Amino acid sequence: MPYRGALGARRQTRGHPGHDRSARQAVALYNEKVGSHRVSWFLGTGPRTAARQAAALFLLAGLLGLGAIANDPGRTGDLLIVAAGDLTMALGALLVPWRRLRPTAPALLGLLGFGVLGLSTWSFGGIAAGTGPFLVLLYAWAALHFPRWILLAYVVPATAAYLVPLILTDQPPMVVGSALIFMPVTVAVALLIEAQARHLRDDRERLARIEQWRSAMVNTLAHDVRSPLSTVQMTLEELRDGATGPAERMVDAALRQTARVFRLADGLLDMQRIDSTGRLRLDRHQLRARTLVQDALQYIRTDKELVVEVDDELMIYVDRQRFEQILINLVGNALRYGRPPVVVRLEPGRLEVRDHGPGIPDSLRGSLFGQFAVGGPEGVGLGLWIVRQLAVAHGGQAVAESRDPGVAMVITFPVAPPG
Repeated sequence: MPYRGALGARRQTRGHPGHDRSARQAVALYNEKVGSHRVSWFLGTGPRTAARQAAALFLLAGLLGLGAIANDPGRTGDLLIVAAGDLTMALGALLVPWRRLRPTAPALLGLLGFGVLGLSTWSFGGIAAGTGPFLVLLYAWAALHFPRWILLAYVVPATAAYLVPLILTDQPPMVVGSALIFMPVTVAVALLIEAQARHLRDDRERLARIEQWRSAMVNTLAHDVRSPLSTVQMTLEELRDGATGPAERMVDAALRQTARVFRLADGLLDMQRIDSTGRLRLDRHQLRARTLVQDALQYIRTDKELVVEVDDELMIYVDRQRFEQILINLVGNALRYGRPPVVVRLEPGRLEVRDHGPGIPDSLRGSLFGQFAVGGPEGVGLGLWIVRQLAVAHGGQAVAESRDPGVAMVITFPVAPPG
């Protein structure tokens, strides 16, 4: 049945980011933005992550030590001691509250690790073929998390851990002399890893500072432009009441541009909210679809025909505010760029907003849902990008389908709550 929206207005307020955020906090926020939702409990930076990775190395060493008992039953006692040492250090690395200590405190795990590696080499009768790679791994781990001076401080204990067991087990001079090649190569590789990791950290901090200022600028621009713009809009509306002829047309044009700037501010705020976290938290509930659609369309001012096709009994599982935002953006686009009637059809798991205009040019299809991709005399090019982000947040997708005539914007979403 036809449904005509009434005039309404809605404004949302969002807080400014703190301008006194430190560089480390900015890096943390940037890390979250660029993919912390993809980083597991095991990956990342910081003392806790360094300790967790060290625990994984010690756990692996301990399990290999237990497995070696089957190959050398005569050294069962020694191997059990080594395995117990590795597993104890793995447990300790996980239990120590590293955040309360200095950032470099987990480097102590490396010193303990060198001691256990020396004991392991001695337990294997001076054979370093199994323990040598773990020494390299410990150095590489340290290079990823600690500054260069710690790597250089490791040289003496690491060399001792490699060399002393070879001497105690009376290995040939050629085997003992291998330390002259093995240790310099290990340290050189670690220093290269540290230099590259430091370079990446510096780049990330620089990008985090840029992101911090960009975020502050976008939020300040979007927020601060609204107050004076509201005054301008009210003044223009007063002038329009008494304007006639060319003056009325000029005031109407000014009001249209004012509305466009308002939409730009709203779009920038929505874009910033999505960009700042990389994901949206939704408050989803089972809602009556027809009521939700009618409530949303009350915010649309138009004298063009809107046709709503929604079953009276249909329930959908969505975030009310975000679903209204999707609907308002799509209907607003259809009214601005298409031709009536605009048909809003809602079915289980699928929202369709169709106009009967000329459709979408082929040149725009590839970038239709991008940031600032399309726009126009009355648009800013953010609406469809925001629609897609909100659809993805709901677990669905947004696509454009050709119709004859016109185009249909289709949003998919889960029919029912998961599980």
